[in-house]
Amino acid sequence: MSRRSLHNPAPDAASLRARLDRARGAAADANTDALLIAPGSDLRYLIGQAGGSFERLTTLVIPAAGDGPPALVVPKLEAPGYSDVPLDELGVELVTWVDGDDPYQLVAGRLGKPGRVAVSDMMAALHVLALRAAVGDAEQCLAGPVLRELRMRKDATEIAALRKAGEAIDRVHARMGEWLRPGRTEAEVGADITVAIVEEGHTAADFVIVGSGPNGASPHHDVSDRVIERGDVVVVDIGGPIAEGYNSDSTRTYAVGEPRDADVAETYAVLRRAQQAAVEAVCPGATAQEVDAAARDIITDAGYGEYFIHRTGHGIGLDVHEEPYIVGGNDLPLEPGMAFSVEPGIYQAGRWGARIEDIVVVTSEGAESLNKRPHELVVLDS
Repeated sequence: MSRRSLHNPAPDAASLRARLDRARGAAADANTDALLIAPGSDLRYLIGQAGGSFERLTTLVIPAAGDGPPALVVPKLEAPGYSDVPLDELGVELVTWVDGDDPYQLVAGRLGKPGRVAVSDMMAALHVLALRAAVGDAEQCLAGPVLRELRMRKDATEIAALRKAGEAIDRVHARMGEWLRPGRTEAEVGADITVAIVEEGHTAADFVIVGSGPNGASPHHDVSDRVIERGDVVVVDIGGPIAEGYNSDSTRTYAVGEPRDADVAETYAVLRRAQQAAVEAVCPGATAQEVDAAARDIITDAGYGEYFIHRTGHGIGLDVHEEPYIVGGNDLPLEPGMAFSVEPGIYQAGRWGARIEDIVVVTSEGAESLNKRPHELVVLDS
């Protein structure tokens, strides 16, 4: 990550101020005296700038409601990277420090004598341990359980950004016939997809999975030097962020010519029914585990349960994987504004695999799918 501002679009100051106010209220409700937010997606959500995490401490100190104003503690040499952040409008004080100062004591001095302090889930251990020593006897916990209650429920601006990201990744899938053909390696196809992801509106390709033949049976396969063969079934899972910071993530399964395995059509039909059933199960009040079960039951009843080896979905936003998780045992009721993937898969080790993935947003009446590409097995002429 660059040590300077990336000048990416950010929500307006009023929206950011409201987020900060909600975070302060949520901290108070959780009996937490302060949140210490490291650079990353939580920081971007709260002030519109992700910053960068290095050996020098940068943290946003957010006291619980009623306990003083927030402060952005940042090395003086890094402060120009936050020049685009409207700190005055947000009511956030900029506190800088230089080498030779103790930034951890600086943070502790703003907290008084806290009983409980929450740190970002992804804060580096280097900073977590030093802050633990600085705040003395205060209990230290994770900020994630507080912030996820805010970030899980996307507002209209966030949903618009996710919709834009979904449209961009759909355009990449629409071009798959340009690259996916016999005689090319997965890595070669993946390189072309990586370029296209940026061409079609992303700032970067965050991940590119091209799993051909038996490699498609590994859900988190990357790319390899395997040469794609006629008759291969190929799983293509791709995504990345757009300028607003919100991510795409969509999987489609292709066949390079007619599939060589006789069971592909029947098995894929089961998967398609399962994915459709899970999307149709999404509505306010349904639980995350009920959506998972809608897909899993169909796959299990058809005799493929042992080949569906992961959860049905994950939340998405400023992070590719965030709350809510669509998995058995999660009884979280869905609410309008929640956004997540619906991506069941069937993976037969040593043979082939398939997955269908859409991002959906819970609406007042059901779900909006942000990916519009066809769900059937796409047979590419080769």
